[in-house]
Amino acid sequence: MKRKSPLRRKKKSSSKKQSHHSKTQWFQNLPLMRIFLVILGIFVIYVIYLDYEVRSQFDGRRWSVPARVYARPLELYIGKPLSHEQFNYELKRSEYRLKDSDIKSGDYQRSGDSYRVVVREFDFWDGHQPPRYIQIKLEEGFVTEVTDFRDQTEVDIVRLEPAVIGRIYPSHREDRMLVKLDDVPESLITALLSVEDRDFYSHYGVNPKAIVRAIFANIKAGAVVQGGSTLTQQLVKNFFLTKKKSLVRKFNEAIMAFLLEAHYEKKEILEAYLNEIYLGQDKKRAIHGFGLASRFYFDKPIYNLELSEIATLVAMVKGPSYYDPWKYKDRNLERRNVVINLMHQSGAITNYEALEAKSSPSKVIKRSKTLTSDYPAYMDLLRRQLQQDYDKEDLTSEGLQIFSTFDPYIQNLTEQAVKSKVKRLDQQYNMKGTLQSAVIVTNTNNADVLAVVGDKQPTYAGFNRALDAMRPVGSLIKPAVYLTAIQQKNYSLVTKVEDKAITLKAEDGNLWSPRNYTAESHGEIPLYKALISSYNQATVRLGLELGFEPIVKTLRNLGIQRDIPPYPSMLLGAVTMTPFEITQMYQTLSAEGFITPLHTIRKVLTAKGEPLKHYPVKIKQGIDETSVRIINSALHEATRHGTASSMSWRLPKGLKVAGKTGTTNDTRDSWFAGFSGEHLIVTWLGTDDNNSTGLTGASGALPIWTDIMKKIRTRPLSFAFDDQLEFTYVEPTKGLIVDESCSSAAYLAFRKGQVPEDHGRCPD
Repeated sequence: MKRKSPLRRKKKSSSKKQSHHSKTQWFQNLPLMRIFLVILGIFVIYVIYLDYEVRSQFDGRRWSVPARVYARPLELYIGKPLSHEQFNYELKRSEYRLKDSDIKSGDYQRSGDSYRVVVREFDFWDGHQPPRYIQIKLEEGFVTEVTDFRDQTEVDIVRLEPAVIGRIYPSHREDRMLVKLDDVPESLITALLSVEDRDFYSHYGVNPKAIVRAIFANIKAGAVVQGGSTLTQQLVKNFFLTKKKSLVRKFNEAIMAFLLEAHYEKKEILEAYLNEIYLGQDKKRAIHGFGLASRFYFDKPIYNLELSEIATLVAMVKGPSYYDPWKYKDRNLERRNVVINLMHQSGAITNYEALEAKSSPSKVIKRSKTLTSDYPAYMDLLRRQLQQDYDKEDLTSEGLQIFSTFDPYIQNLTEQAVKSKVKRLDQQYNMKGTLQSAVIVTNTNNADVLAVVGDKQPTYAGFNRALDAMRPVGSLIKPAVYLTAIQQKNYSLVTKVEDKAITLKAEDGNLWSPRNYTAESHGEIPLYKALISSYNQATVRLGLELGFEPIVKTLRNLGIQRDIPPYPSMLLGAVTMTPFEITQMYQTLSAEGFITPLHTIRKVLTAKGEPLKHYPVKIKQGIDETSVRIINSALHEATRHGTASSMSWRLPKGLKVAGKTGTTNDTRDSWFAGFSGEHLIVTWLGTDDNNSTGLTGASGALPIWTDIMKKIRTRPLSFAFDDQLEFTYVEPTKGLIVDESCSSAAYLAFRKGQVPEDHGRCPD
């Protein structure tokens, strides 16, 4: 038998040992492999989780379209009162372009009194309006021609599409101004990419070249002068992550940036960045997105920005607080010029354009400018009424279209009157900038709220005094006292009342002795004279005759829902209400006793154009028409021969109005509420710290009211004749009938059978 070589036996034994050793080594390394696989599995699961977060949040937020709020449309028809000033303002507010020739949709031409306008097509709440080619002629303040300029056919009526006055999320109080990429100037995109991410279109979320480039630049400068984050990483940081700096956050940022690039196109990412990037702070509100920043810093839509303004916004991307153009103007300008230089180096702009932009001074507006709407007080009211009148679930729908009652031209007139008059009065009475104001304008026929100002700086989005300032109303409450008497039918406007000193003892033992503003007493006078002259003593005596409860009931029937304590000082307005509540009260007077809740919303449509259901408006007769007409005839006399008579020479000839002044103790509050045949205006002046202003209703609030009313195209107050009423002229001392030629005579309404029988002589 052949024997194996010892050498072979040795090799075989060695091979077995090696095999055994490798198996032993594999088993020894198995825990490391398991750990690796576990870590890999956790990483994959974590990436899947991040992927879900990226897709769900990005899809949910980038297409979150705010509701568009529209002003009322301007209706054009023959006979429409319309001035050139208003028409040009309305065209500009709806962003129509003035052209010399070749006009198309959204353009207009003017030749003397004639205009040619290509009205854009628009989907109104009551149907679609196609593009219209309209020629309009204005003569002496009226529309005298409306034709189609293509075929010269007459047009009965056409509506200018309404201006967008705000963009809101109705279900909460966040404001945004989303922009589409197509609306953004190309120069802004170029500036952004030149400065922040020049390789945006070639990387996949993270750019290693940019990181290396930034490292060398920072080492060379000896400071952090350049970052390596891509736009996608910046978007991820703003969109999904906290501001806390850590390695974990940077790790998440890189992965999420890659996932974002994997799922979405560059255009979608860039558009989201433009709407999400943080660009400043307005007190508690963050400024996100270039659309909102454009309004906040420059009061312009993004597509109207100049090159220097674009560079200013892009400069702040690096650090909005550090480059704040208000706090650090020089620092901001220096960074702005760096942006302009980078644009020039990239070939985006010429050398001339760069020099011109760098020579431009900072054009940021005053900081008090509002954010997403030029009309914060009105939008505040609209938001509240949305939540009050519509189901919460319906308001979460995206892309709602809200058609409001807002009148841009009247709002503009109101703002101008407030700003000019408050400034002048503040200086005249040495108020040192503390004088404040609130104004509300409504349509007397339908209770549409047309304009609201809540601050002396109307575009400041702060405390809304029109809705929230609780102030004593003073003599504004007196018409309710006299209306209570008239309703009892044994009183007329010439019923006598004593105007003499009176002292009352309160339950706590304190004495109350109201006095007239001039500290004079006037003896026995007609009711209407006591009302139009706002005599306190006569009003208290009448109120005591009538009783407190009937007067409180009258206030309730005028639309005041607040509890009114029935005590004597209530008769003179020692009751706090907001300007909005006072407006509701006088709205009922102007509507001849019908209570119609004040409203800002005409219609709300979904993105598909379907109307949202809302809680129905309840209109009811609060006070009988005859009694209200009688009181209104006295309130008209207050504007001719009473406390508001100073307005008579300032209003257009023939414009009849009615109204009442209000002044509170120590002249802390100045009020005026008055109406024509079409418009009601309530004005208030005072200070937030309740100090004396030195202003009466006639010297403070009334001039603002007059400035607005005289510029509004409105109808004069008319007195409806019915079977219950008679009108006649009476003299002011004894209430006797006189001839209408008497300059001091009052033209008053009486119930049938209550007209004075005796005739008197004109005292003048």
